[in-house]
Amino acid sequence: MDTFQRSLGQFKTVEIAKWTKEKDPSRLVNTASGGNFYPVGDIIDLHNYPHPAMPNPDYFGKDYALVLGEFGGLGLPIDGHVWQQKNNWGYQSFKNKTDLFNKYAQFTKRLAELIPLGLSAGVYTQTTDVEVETNGLMTYDRKDIKFSEAQMKALHDKLYQINVQVKQ
Repeated sequence: MDTFQRSLGQFKTVEIAKWTKEKDPSRLVNTASGGNFYPVGDIIDLHNYPHPAMPNPDYFGKDYALVLGEFGGLGLPIDGHVWQQKNNWGYQSFKNKTDLFNKYAQFTKRLAELIPLGLSAGVYTQTTDVEVETNGLMTYDRKDIKFSEAQMKALHDKLYQINVQVKQ
Protein backbone atom coordinates (compact mmCIF):
# COMPACT_ATOMS: atom_id res chain seq x y z
CA MET A 1 0.00 0.00 0.00
CA ASP A 2 1.22 3.51 -0.80
CA THR A 3 1.63 5.87 2.09
CA PHE A 4 2.30 8.91 -0.15
CA GLN A 5 1.92 9.74 -3.85
CA ARG A 6 5.06 11.44 -5.12
CA SER A 7 6.07 13.83 -2.36
CA LEU A 8 2.66 15.50 -2.19
CA GLY A 9 1.92 16.10 1.46
CA GLN A 10 4.68 13.71 2.47
CA PHE A 11 5.45 13.99 6.19
CA LYS A 12 6.63 11.72 8.99
CA THR A 13 7.39 9.16 6.31
CA VAL A 14 9.43 6.77 8.44
CA GLU A 15 6.96 6.89 11.33
CA ILE A 16 3.91 6.36 9.08
CA ALA A 17 5.54 3.55 7.09
CA LYS A 18 6.53 1.71 10.27
CA TRP A 19 3.03 2.20 11.73
CA THR A 20 1.45 0.91 8.50
CA LYS A 21 3.69 -2.16 8.44
CA GLU A 22 2.94 -2.86 12.10
CA LYS A 23 -0.83 -2.60 11.58
CA ASP A 24 -0.80 -4.97 8.61
CA PRO A 25 2.46 -6.89 8.16
CA SER A 26 0.91 -8.99 5.37
CA ARG A 27 1.07 -6.06 2.93
CA LEU A 28 4.01 -4.56 1.12
CA VAL A 29 4.49 -0.92 2.06
CA ASN A 30 5.50 1.65 -0.54
CA THR A 31 6.60 4.67 1.48
CA ALA A 32 6.37 7.16 -1.37
CA SER A 33 5.31 6.26 -4.89
CA GLY A 34 7.67 8.38 -6.94
CA GLY A 35 8.45 10.61 -3.96
CA ASN A 36 11.21 11.16 -1.49
CA PHE A 37 12.67 7.78 -0.59
CA TYR A 38 13.43 6.78 2.99
CA PRO A 39 15.02 3.44 3.91
CA VAL A 40 11.84 1.93 5.37
CA GLY A 41 9.08 -0.18 3.89
CA ASP A 42 9.40 -2.77 1.15
CA ILE A 43 9.46 -0.89 -2.16
CA ILE A 44 11.44 1.82 -3.90
CA ASP A 45 9.25 3.38 -6.53
CA LEU A 46 10.41 5.56 -9.42
CA HIS A 47 8.21 7.63 -11.71
CA ASN A 48 9.76 8.23 -15.13
CA TYR A 49 8.13 9.81 -18.18
CA PRO A 50 7.67 8.81 -20.82
CA HIS A 51 10.22 5.98 -21.10
CA PRO A 52 10.43 3.00 -18.74
CA ALA A 53 13.31 3.09 -16.27
CA MET A 54 13.99 1.58 -12.87
CA PRO A 55 15.67 2.40 -9.56
CA ASN A 56 19.33 1.45 -9.51
CA PRO A 57 19.51 -2.22 -8.46
CA ASP A 58 23.08 -1.76 -7.18
CA TYR A 59 21.83 0.70 -4.56
CA PHE A 60 18.41 -0.68 -3.72
CA GLY A 61 17.90 -4.15 -5.20
CA LYS A 62 19.10 -6.17 -2.23
CA ASP A 63 16.62 -4.74 0.26
CA TYR A 64 13.64 -3.40 -1.72
CA ALA A 65 11.33 -4.39 -4.52
CA LEU A 66 12.18 -2.15 -7.47
CA VAL A 67 9.08 -0.60 -9.01
CA LEU A 68 8.40 1.73 -11.89
CA GLY A 69 5.30 3.31 -10.33
CA GLU A 70 4.46 5.48 -13.33
CA PHE A 71 5.65 5.65 -16.92
CA GLY A 72 4.20 6.24 -20.36
CA GLY A 73 1.59 8.92 -20.56
CA LEU A 74 1.41 8.63 -24.35
CA GLY A 75 -1.18 11.07 -25.67
CA LEU A 76 -3.71 10.53 -28.43
CA PRO A 77 -6.72 12.85 -28.56
CA ILE A 78 -9.59 11.30 -30.53
CA ASP A 79 -12.12 13.73 -32.04
CA GLY A 80 -15.52 13.46 -30.41
CA HIS A 81 -14.09 11.67 -27.37
CA VAL A 82 -12.22 14.43 -25.54
CA TRP A 83 -13.16 16.52 -22.55
CA GLN A 84 -12.37 19.71 -24.46
CA GLN A 85 -11.36 20.25 -28.06
CA LYS A 86 -8.15 22.24 -27.49
CA ASN A 87 -5.05 22.01 -25.35
CA ASN A 88 -5.08 18.23 -24.87
CA TRP A 89 -1.73 16.68 -24.06
CA GLY A 90 0.35 13.68 -23.13
CA TYR A 91 4.02 13.38 -22.20
CA GLN A 92 4.49 12.43 -25.85
CA SER A 93 1.66 12.93 -28.35
CA PHE A 94 0.60 10.92 -31.39
CA LYS A 95 -1.67 11.50 -34.36
CA ASN A 96 -2.95 7.95 -34.85
CA LYS A 97 -3.53 4.67 -33.06
CA THR A 98 -0.87 2.78 -35.02
CA ASP A 99 1.94 5.11 -33.96
CA LEU A 100 0.65 5.07 -30.37
CA PHE A 101 0.59 1.27 -30.32
CA ASN A 102 4.10 1.03 -31.80
CA LYS A 103 5.51 3.30 -29.08
CA TYR A 104 3.65 1.35 -26.37
CA ALA A 105 5.12 -1.86 -27.84
CA GLN A 106 8.61 -0.32 -27.59
CA PHE A 107 7.92 0.45 -23.96
CA THR A 108 6.85 -3.11 -23.15
CA LYS A 109 10.01 -4.35 -24.88
CA ARG A 110 12.01 -2.08 -22.59
CA LEU A 111 10.16 -3.45 -19.55
CA ALA A 112 11.16 -6.95 -20.69
CA GLU A 113 14.80 -5.81 -20.64
CA LEU A 114 14.46 -4.35 -17.13
CA ILE A 115 12.80 -7.38 -15.51
CA PRO A 116 15.94 -9.56 -15.50
CA LEU A 117 17.82 -6.61 -13.96
CA GLY A 118 15.44 -6.60 -10.99
CA LEU A 119 12.32 -4.66 -11.96
CA SER A 120 9.38 -6.09 -10.03
CA ALA A 121 6.51 -3.99 -11.40
CA GLY A 122 5.66 -1.31 -13.92
CA VAL A 123 2.52 0.85 -13.92
CA TYR A 124 1.42 2.60 -17.10
CA THR A 125 -0.12 6.05 -16.79
CA GLN A 126 -2.99 5.92 -17.34
CA THR A 127 -5.94 3.65 -18.07
CA THR A 128 -8.26 6.43 -19.27
CA ASP A 129 -7.96 9.97 -20.52
CA VAL A 130 -8.67 12.43 -17.71
CA GLU A 131 -9.91 15.87 -18.65
CA VAL A 132 -7.19 17.41 -20.89
CA GLU A 133 -4.76 14.51 -20.38
CA THR A 134 -5.22 12.30 -23.45
CA ASN A 135 -2.63 9.79 -22.28
CA GLY A 136 -5.02 6.99 -21.37
CA LEU A 137 -5.46 3.64 -23.07
CA MET A 138 -9.10 4.57 -23.63
CA THR A 139 -10.88 7.87 -24.11
CA TYR A 140 -12.34 10.20 -21.50
CA ASP A 141 -15.89 8.86 -22.16
CA ARG A 142 -14.61 5.21 -22.14
CA LYS A 143 -16.13 4.65 -25.60
CA ASP A 144 -12.96 4.25 -27.67
CA ILE A 145 -10.15 1.89 -26.70
CA LYS A 146 -7.01 3.15 -28.39
CA PHE A 147 -5.71 -0.30 -29.25
CA SER A 148 -7.28 -3.66 -28.88
CA GLU A 149 -7.26 -5.83 -25.81
CA ALA A 150 -5.82 -8.65 -27.94
CA GLN A 151 -2.89 -6.45 -28.99
CA MET A 152 -2.26 -5.46 -25.39
CA LYS A 153 -2.52 -9.05 -24.14
CA ALA A 154 -0.01 -10.22 -26.75
CA LEU A 155 2.49 -7.61 -25.55
CA HIS A 156 1.91 -8.23 -21.86
CA ASP A 157 1.96 -12.03 -22.06
CA LYS A 158 5.61 -11.81 -23.12
CA LEU A 159 6.44 -10.04 -19.86
CA TYR A 160 5.25 -13.03 -17.86
CA GLN A 161 7.42 -15.45 -19.81
CA ILE A 162 10.73 -13.91 -18.79
CA ASN A 163 12.96 -16.26 -16.82
CA VAL A 164 14.43 -14.41 -13.87
CA GLN A 165 17.35 -15.79 -11.90
CA VAL A 166 17.10 -14.96 -8.21
CA LYS A 167 20.45 -14.20 -6.58
CA GLN A 168 20.95 -15.72 -3.15
